[in-house]
Amino acid sequence: VQLQASGGGSVQAGDSLMLSCVASGRTFSSYAMAWFRQAPGKGRELVAAINWSGDYTHYADSVEGRFTISRDNAKNTMYLQMNSLKPEDTAVYYCGADRDSGSYQRMAIYGYWGQGTLVTVSS
Repeated sequence: VQLQASGGGSVQAGDSLMLSCVASGRTFSSYAMAWFRQAPGKGRELVAAINWSGDYTHYADSVEGRFTISRDNAKNTMYLQMNSLKPEDTAVYYCGADRDSGSYQRMAIYGYWGQGTLVTVSS
């Protein structure tokens, strides 16, 4: 599986962005997917995760209510709608994927990664 993330950019606080992650391969619909982010000088942290069918999602407390993860298995694409962006959301955002095991929060679960897309939020 190869992943391609896109949609990052530079915005003002309070603005919105939508990230996309396009996957290659026929097994996308059976894979769990997630967005992680890494801010300068910090470790990679989970932002949101979604199961293979899209009927289970999990969010970090810091983005709950502002971000929405979704997927379109027909298009092999996962999305992250980010609203009410804050300067602390500034980071490189990575998409990850792997076979759905029923566990979604640990970074080690995901064996496939996209290249990252930079989101910069200024105050």
